[in-house]
Amino acid sequence: MTASERLTVRGPEDILGFIPHSLGYWPVSSLVAMTLHGTRLGATLRLDLPGREIQASPAGFARAVRRYLEADRDADGSLLAVFTSDAGMVPPSSYDHLISAVQSALAQGGMPVREAWFVGDRYWRDASCADPSCCPLPGRPVQQIRDSMLNAEMVYRGSSVGPAPRTGRGPATAVPAMHLAAVLEAQAGWEEELGGRSGCRAQFNAVLDFWELLLDRSQAGPWVPDVERDAFLRATLLCPTWRDAVLVMAAAGRSVAEAGAEQFGVLEDVSADGGPASVVPLPLLPPVNFPGLRPRGKEMREESGGTPDPAAGPRRLRLVRGTRGFSGSTPAGYGEVLMGLAPDVPDWEGLDALDRVLGQLAVLGGRPAVAALTLQGWVSWCRGRGSYSAAYLGQALDLEPGYRLAELLLDLVGRGALCGWAARKDAAWQKFREESPGEKAGGKEPL
Repeated sequence: MTASERLTVRGPEDILGFIPHSLGYWPVSSLVAMTLHGTRLGATLRLDLPGREIQASPAGFARAVRRYLEADRDADGSLLAVFTSDAGMVPPSSYDHLISAVQSALAQGGMPVREAWFVGDRYWRDASCADPSCCPLPGRPVQQIRDSMLNAEMVYRGSSVGPAPRTGRGPATAVPAMHLAAVLEAQAGWEEELGGRSGCRAQFNAVLDFWELLLDRSQAGPWVPDVERDAFLRATLLCPTWRDAVLVMAAAGRSVAEAGAEQFGVLEDVSADGGPASVVPLPLLPPVNFPGLRPRGKEMREESGGTPDPAAGPRRLRLVRGTRGFSGSTPAGYGEVLMGLAPDVPDWEGLDALDRVLGQLAVLGGRPAVAALTLQGWVSWCRGRGSYSAAYLGQALDLEPGYRLAELLLDLVGRGALCGWAARKDAAWQKFREESPGEKAGGKEPL
């Protein structure tokens, strides 16, 4: 969508209809706050509605809302929506005191609340209107939100509203039993072949070669299951050195991943038994028939250099390393990338591609799914989507309690810590690039 094709907000129904598209799901028992830049919508924040104790003394909760929204430094106003049950929105609502406290805190922060609404199961209403002549009880039908012009526009442009993220539930996608058995068998073989090579510099580079080429290709079209490729990828996720390097490479580039591994001093030019380093040949990526696809910075060659012999087993690749990477004079460390402090703006396309691949690997279950779900949780945290992040990390810990990286990330999410990129407008992930509901464009102003 181009800048000239911005969506137009015609009334509250459009704003409320945009919220599920922004979050990815219809919120339940939630306070949703949105920043405003004049008449344009900015960032969206969702928090669970607090319990009775916090509702009785909501000042701390209100300050937390303000602190989150202050990350949008260009905000000059805000909107609030309380998603509750129909019973919870009947005046006087138990959330009136909460809304008042949040309004006061945001006004002190220079983001005065311009409108606030209750959204129930079947009805919605203006939170500040008590005049039955214009705001008759029980409110207006929620179907008006679902039928709003903006909601229809979002659906037309390919946006969808899925189920809310659920912690404690494993990947739900069904996998054919024969494919799963084949992948698990091949994975065991790859684990044996790669065993003891986690510190081998040549193998480290070969693993990154394969992932880098795959991430470039994964943006070209739908994922096609492949036994050897999927088994190899899952096996590499079981090595923390390779797992972390893939994460850093997707966000910050190849050179940062390599430099960070060198800083840790985990790579050597000899194998685990002290002999010369050797590289396990890599699986051949399945063909991609998408016109115009040109992988960045890589060439793909068959190891034999000629026509493969079907009797020789799975074909393998030798990859010629490219130069794609971080362009800064001093590469960032892994910790800085993990916290979203460097680079200034991450490679969002690379992270989007990584997320898609990890999702396909996670549905196969097992120990590699723990790593895949953990990395998906980190990507969601970087995007500023705490609910999804907590759900992914919770699923990972359900599969393997005590998985250290998942525990560390879940602690950050639980404390409300913001990823450095999510806290900066110029670096933040945009679900709708240049397509947020915006300025007057032949329609009504939003307010």
